[in-house]
Amino acid sequence: MSAEIEAGTFGTAFRGSSLETVVHGVAEQRQIFKGADHAFLWKPKLRIPDIYEDRENQLAFGRMLETCRCCNTEAQLLAAVRSFARRKVKGMGPAAANLLYFLHPTLMPPFNTAIVKGYNALTGSKVKLGSWDEYLSMREGVMSINTAFRDLLSNDLGAIAGLLFDIGSGRFPAPPLPGPETAAARAAWHADLARVREEAKLNKAQIVAEHDDLTHTEVQGWLRDLGLSLGFDVWIASNDRGRAYGGGRLADGCLTELPAGLVNGTAAGAIRLIDVLWLEPGGSVTAAFEVEHSTSIYSGIVRMLDLALSGETGAVEALYLVAPDAREEEVRTQLRRPAFSRITDLHVRYLPYGELETNRHAIARFGRGLHPVEQLARDLG
Repeated sequence: MSAEIEAGTFGTAFRGSSLETVVHGVAEQRQIFKGADHAFLWKPKLRIPDIYEDRENQLAFGRMLETCRCCNTEAQLLAAVRSFARRKVKGMGPAAANLLYFLHPTLMPPFNTAIVKGYNALTGSKVKLGSWDEYLSMREGVMSINTAFRDLLSNDLGAIAGLLFDIGSGRFPAPPLPGPETAAARAAWHADLARVREEAKLNKAQIVAEHDDLTHTEVQGWLRDLGLSLGFDVWIASNDRGRAYGGGRLADGCLTELPAGLVNGTAAGAIRLIDVLWLEPGGSVTAAFEVEHSTSIYSGIVRMLDLALSGETGAVEALYLVAPDAREEEVRTQLRRPAFSRITDLHVRYLPYGELETNRHAIARFGRGLHPVEQLARDLG
């Protein structure tokens, strides 16, 4: 996106732009990011945000994002943000911090109305929306709270942001602020919190009971077993290897290390997280599978693009998005975005759960190579 801005090919609208692809990817991650795209939508009557008509503002925005993407210290990050803030770009307040959170999740908390309300309720502050100075002040407070309660939260500021969001949206009450009746107020707060937690448990149990029996791990297990049956070496995503499956672990019988050509490549970190890889005994990747059970497809696509375009081990024969049958049209819609134009060139295909579940045993018994799987997959061109 920043490269498009520098080259002057970014365009003059949010819709259809690479910025829309990035922001929609953010907005789909979790409920707290719902509506994150609103700040970037063009409001013609107000002529905001002024990063579409004003070339200098657009360049400043792109350069701020690029600097934040490349920097590795807190001082560099804050300097880039403050430099952009000084421009006072009309309509472009700290909502952009949601993008920065995904670049630096331990340094930049997300930002929206509910998070601000939750922070004010928790601390007694009066932070206002729409000002970078207010955001940076809130950031300092959030970092302090996160440090004090690190054992209950996480290095990732998404955890405390989720807490603030829940308080600000009314899901959980904030503990009472110090005052003459603190003891009674705190007792009432504990009772209210216990009630809310019990309601949350009941809601979660209902959701689990209604959920599809298939799980992300189960589909990875199908692909693992099928790949091994067809004679491939199999790699399971490094963050999923220890998951329980079939009376053992998901990575049982699979590679414990990726081939040197992949480990030493520039995209090694992303490739390790691809859900399932089938490799030839010599180390080249034959097929890559990203299982998109219910989450956004963006991260999976980016990882497969990293693999396909890295070039360290030659061309990858096949790339598959594996998803429930009902998500096919959603997947096709997402892949029509301009930012994913390379997908067609790389021959990424859609493999529905239903076809895989119905045919996997027969393929394992009678199949050879990738041909049977390729017959089940559907073209996304």
